Amino acid sequence: MEYRKMGNTGLQLSVLSYGSWVTFSRQVDDGASDRLMGLAYDNGINFFDNAEAYEGGRSEEIMGRTLKNKNWDRTSYCISSKVFFGLYGKNNKPNQHGLSRKHITEACHAALRRMQSDYLDLYYCHRPDPDTPMEEVVRTMNILIQQGKILYWGTSEWSAAEIIDAHKVAKELGLIPPAVEQPQYNLFERVKMEQDYLPVFDKYGMGTTIWSPLASGLLTGKYNNGIPEGSRLALENYVWLKDRMMQDDKLESVKKLAKVADELGTSLATLSIAWCVHNPNVTTAILGATKESQLTENLKALEVYTQLTPEIMKEIDEVMGTRP
Repeated sequence: MEYRKMGNTGLQLSVLSYGSWVTFSRQVDDGASDRLMGLAYDNGINFFDNAEAYEGGRSEEIMGRTLKNKNWDRTSYCISSKVFFGLYGKNNKPNQHGLSRKHITEACHAALRRMQSDYLDLYYCHRPDPDTPMEEVVRTMNILIQQGKILYWGTSEWSAAEIIDAHKVAKELGLIPPAVEQPQYNLFERVKMEQDYLPVFDKYGMGTTIWSPLASGLLTGKYNNGIPEGSRLALENYVWLKDRMMQDDKLESVKKLAKVADELGTSLATLSIAWCVHNPNVTTAILGATKESQLTENLKALEVYTQLTPEIMKEIDEVMGTRP
């Protein structure tokens, strides 16, 4: 396993990590979680990603039980949660979502209970909140750091302007700014990482923990001939994701990319993950495998990404046509 410093911090994260969005509770039970997280940890993965909104907190509960059963040295791994959406979706009451001091604090306490941990290594603002002053967000995250409940705080799917604003407010107040952003980044979603965030990387040295490096499975090729039963895009309540991904032009690009993978003697999924971590501004790419065989295949990206020459990267750009 390779480890990269999370931006300008001293924290080192495995370049591949493991997350639970959609999978835990919905596709993965406690037994499978134990096997998958065990396989990840045994292969050097030291970061496990989660959020309050994932399956209404049940994802964190499963991960918490798994970590308790594993009884790994707490200093050997990192865990995260995210705050914004709340637990109840459309049924949230006032103060049960957003980034007010009340919700951030209460959501942190609840995440710690579900994860059965004394602290979170990373705590993200899952989305920006235009209804809460930036000073309130920055101060609240710093209070949690001072209390030892979180070690680093970050953002997820914020704009470059919003991240810069958070840094400016933190500097004015003499407080700790966000250290990490969690954006989507894959061969279909490239603008933020390759264009918008460049000033943020240059000036503030933000780390990144990438979600959906396989575009919700589209870049595995498994949707080329329809939606398999039991797959992520077949799940109830994820029609919005299916509509976003199942587009003819995207499927055609994936089929062309498969030929590049064949030339390299690797799978489409492995190549796509390797392409993602080839970007030096990526600290870690979060894997969401639901089967041990998938996770084992994903881990091969560590070998493949070092083989991606400028010529191969150019060929991928030409095939996909998505470079900003």
